[in-house]
Amino acid sequence: MKYKIILITIISLSCGSAAHFSSNSKYKPFNIDPNQEYQVVNVLDGDTFEIKMGKKIQTVRMIGVDTPETVDPRKPVQCFGKEASQKTKSMLSHHIVRLHTDTTKSITDKFGRLLAYVYLENGLFMNEFLLKEGYAREYTYGKAYSLQKEFRALEMVAKQGKVGLWKKCE
Repeated sequence: MKYKIILITIISLSCGSAAHFSSNSKYKPFNIDPNQEYQVVNVLDGDTFEIKMGKKIQTVRMIGVDTPETVDPRKPVQCFGKEASQKTKSMLSHHIVRLHTDTTKSITDKFGRLLAYVYLENGLFMNEFLLKEGYAREYTYGKAYSLQKEFRALEMVAKQGKVGLWKKCE
């Protein structure tokens, strides 16, 4: 009888935890309107930043790009990481952006971050800019995304031209 009570308690706690996490707004589905403008409130590193979405702050991870690490506690600051992070900060901090999702990808990653293509208010395509100027490498997580071929070509041009990280780190 004592074991049944313990088992029921464990199951109840597990169900309660699952209900809590599934109701956590961080992991609820998002409805991203590509015409909606969002205020950037914080830039975390070269490929990740936070926006004001309604009354909440939401983290955004740019699709298809990976800048050298500057904030991952498991890794040292990587070559050209400070430059990439600084460039993204200078271009995004306190600016307005529009986000486009990719139908080949989930809207969020396993950390609850929005996955998006990012456009500045002047129309500049930020993901593309980072690749062209050598601030980022092309990055595919899991299956291919719709602009993968284009992004790989941009990386190749930057690499051949020894632009940004391709000049300093290779």
